[in-house]
Amino acid sequence: MIRGIADIILAAAASGKVRLAVAAAQDHTVLEAVFDAWKAGIADPILVGSRAAINKAAQAANEGRGLDLSAFEMVESDDLASAAAKAVNLVRTGKAEILMKGLLDTSILLRAAFNKETGINAGRLASHVAIIESPHYYKLFLVTDAAINIAPDLYALMDIIASAVSVARSLGVELPKVAILAAVEKVNPDKMPCTAIAALLTQMNRRGQIRDCVIDGPLALDNAISAESARIKGIVSDVAGDADILVTPTVEAGNILYKSLLDLGGAKGTGIVMGAAKPMVLTSRSDSKETKLASIALASLVGRWRE
Repeated sequence: MIRGIADIILAAAASGKVRLAVAAAQDHTVLEAVFDAWKAGIADPILVGSRAAINKAAQAANEGRGLDLSAFEMVESDDLASAAAKAVNLVRTGKAEILMKGLLDTSILLRAAFNKETGINAGRLASHVAIIESPHYYKLFLVTDAAINIAPDLYALMDIIASAVSVARSLGVELPKVAILAAVEKVNPDKMPCTAIAALLTQMNRRGQIRDCVIDGPLALDNAISAESARIKGIVSDVAGDADILVTPTVEAGNILYKSLLDLGGAKGTGIVMGAAKPMVLTSRSDSKETKLASIALASLVGRWRE
């Protein structure tokens, strides 16, 4: 049973190594996470980028103690766009199973990954799915989308939900409970259009148009995660107070919620980008090596579940 982020890492290690293509791998925290994933039996890395820059970053890793990368395959590329394209091609041709961002902008890697001719596009919208382990909630839960989609419409949210549901099911949640978040629980299409979209998604789920989950919304955050709050407000719902997935209406809401949980709420988090044929590890440059390692492990589990 996966109850925490540490369990994700253990489960990925028990599943065996996947091949990991790292685009622009010349970042010491990325290399530390990749090295730890290799030591833990989670990944066999292929480092794409400037060999000289990668070796320099390896020397700076581990607080200057360095890393021995001799066991890792390297693919030379001095240009960031080329590094992204080469890493994507490794996944496209089956030489790697997971794509990871190194020292380059997310937009460069996404552009290569979702190129209709040379990418690993699967016909679904790219979205960020975060896994949260909070000391104030009794189980892991997901937050989406905190990084990519600025103001998703109904159809974008359908893709975002489908991707999050896939991640939740890969972690053993057979029928995830999905809360569509808003500031209020009542539908107000004129002043809060997101509440009307939430109601539409709920009804589509009830009619079988969105499957493999239970959706309710609009729900305020407190009602989504607190059964007592839902009881006080008289909300009768299978999702309220027991949500597995929190879907936010805009990227600002998602980003603020995600960072508040981690930076103020004492939570642990990790995440991946879904929507392509294979999961992608697109952590922030400021993320710790522990977060990056957990993201590699999560991508490994999701990728194996989808095979």
